[in-house]
Amino acid sequence: MSDSHSILTPSQMARAAEDAAFGKATSHPLKSFLLALTAGGYIALGFVFYITSQVGAAAMPYGMAKVVGGIVFATGLTLVVLTGAELFTSSTLTLTARASGRITTWQLVRNWLVVYLGNFIGALTIVALIYAGKVWQQADGGWAKVVLEVSLKKVHHDFLTAFVLGILCNLMVCLAIWAAYSGRTTMDKVIAVTMPIALFVATGFEHSVANMFMIPLGLIIYQGAPSSFWESSGLNPAYYADLSWSAFFLNNLAPVTLGNIVGGGLMIGILYWTIFHFLDKPGKSLPATPLPCPTA
Repeated sequence: MSDSHSILTPSQMARAAEDAAFGKATSHPLKSFLLALTAGGYIALGFVFYITSQVGAAAMPYGMAKVVGGIVFATGLTLVVLTGAELFTSSTLTLTARASGRITTWQLVRNWLVVYLGNFIGALTIVALIYAGKVWQQADGGWAKVVLEVSLKKVHHDFLTAFVLGILCNLMVCLAIWAAYSGRTTMDKVIAVTMPIALFVATGFEHSVANMFMIPLGLIIYQGAPSSFWESSGLNPAYYADLSWSAFFLNNLAPVTLGNIVGGGLMIGILYWTIFHFLDKPGKSLPATPLPCPTA
């Protein structure tokens, strides 16, 4: 097998990840924003697939139902990786380029803010389409029931729980992205991404961008569904009274976002930067020229 088709070594993966981080942080903000819009939409569509897989899944063993949901959700991150979209959770890896001195603090923060906003708008776009298309009314309200119950569970986390679940989530997301740098083919990358993502979803870890879709959709269904929906579905709207925008932002999105930064940026990005950059080449900066490897 030729070098152009062989997988990267761990040290080469670390360099590819840092080169990709440098490219993202120095990219035109509008480009980053547009790529972030698509990433937010793709992650939302992954959650759409998850929701559909869970309708009626109560008849399955708990673990099996969640594993199925996790595998289908991985469609979202697979699309992000293969299309070069920009996702906030993986953009936390730009800390590696900052640690090497290749970007400024402002470039890092600007990239995070632009991508976060783009992801949010992209996710809300899918919320609007799903609601307007009445997808949530499928299965006699069973589809909406999954959304409402998952959303309610997410806003019931206390701050520390949501923060820790955010750490665990982005450990897996950034490991998936990091592992994807080792591959040279589409299949390499799909395989590298799928199982870590399935693990975090099946176990119930918390992803800030995914929650930008799920919880607002639950809120809009709760606040906007007509009385005929509640009557025909047999659901009691009072049961979901804790769903509110303040609960979404304070109980979930804020702590989960902070946890995602720690789990991905520090525990994956800075850890591997320390191993393969600081310790292997003390006092030296990696060259800015990227390896001939597709970036995620």
